[in-house]
Amino acid sequence: MQATASPPPRLPLYLDLIRFSRPAGWLLLLWPTLAALWIAADGWPGWHLLIVFVAGTVLMRSAGCCVNDVADRDFDRHVKRTAQRPVTRGAVSVREALALGAALAFAAFCLVLTTTPAAVLLSFGGLAVTLAYPYAKRYVAMPQTVLGVAFSFGIPMAFAAALGGTDWGLGAIAAAVPPQAWWLMAGNLFWVLAYDTEYAMVDRDDDLKIGMKTSAITLGRLDVPAVMLFYATYLASWAALGLSLGLGRVFLLGIALAAAQALWHFGLIRERTREGCFKAFRLNHWLGFSVFAGVALDLALR
Repeated sequence: MQATASPPPRLPLYLDLIRFSRPAGWLLLLWPTLAALWIAADGWPGWHLLIVFVAGTVLMRSAGCCVNDVADRDFDRHVKRTAQRPVTRGAVSVREALALGAALAFAAFCLVLTTTPAAVLLSFGGLAVTLAYPYAKRYVAMPQTVLGVAFSFGIPMAFAAALGGTDWGLGAIAAAVPPQAWWLMAGNLFWVLAYDTEYAMVDRDDDLKIGMKTSAITLGRLDVPAVMLFYATYLASWAALGLSLGLGRVFLLGIALAAAQALWHFGLIRERTREGCFKAFRLNHWLGFSVFAGVALDLALR
């Protein structure tokens, strides 16, 4: 009697689905969130908040991957880089992917519940933007702006967790999240525009064929100068805001190191090769780390 083939192990497929072996994605989320947390706490925020935001960042990015791959499964099979993703090739079902994403998001929400009401309320906004992003690529000329909001939402949440009280309502958010936090979020959006445009440049030819909207397509031959303008806006806005919040020379050194990396990325993307653009995107987390390190060291050395 012929033996039937056993189904493939699920854990490796789930780890592939959430990009477990590719941490660059959650590091891009983590560094601005931690920078905001350090600023809000005026230094070391304590182990509780650090664990909540590190673990929550990993969990929510993983949940976002599940939702994104379900939403894009019919598009991804036509893109060389994404054709072998687990949902796209049928190794993980849509129901499985959504169940895993829901479980990861719920775990992240449980972590937020240990902080403040203001952070809990903001988490619903972050979830809504995370769910909206995959579908923005069908209708928005530059969907990277939506991703920028999603990838920057940890900034006001960090302030809310560090400075929030016990009250509920919109007033609690207003009291816990100062205007500077929202400006930091707006500035960070330009960093997301920079690195995700580099990412979109990798897939531009495939995206044109399938009708996907991206910033790389919308910007056309202005893509490289736009990326550099996005970097400059991000770094200049964070430098100005950091100085207004009392950060000093060590912080500016971190900004300078990040600027040097942005200039290096110009060399990687100027010819618009897939390899160069993907390398620039993949290494962007070091740019974010430089800014965070400048913030943390400046506050520690006061």
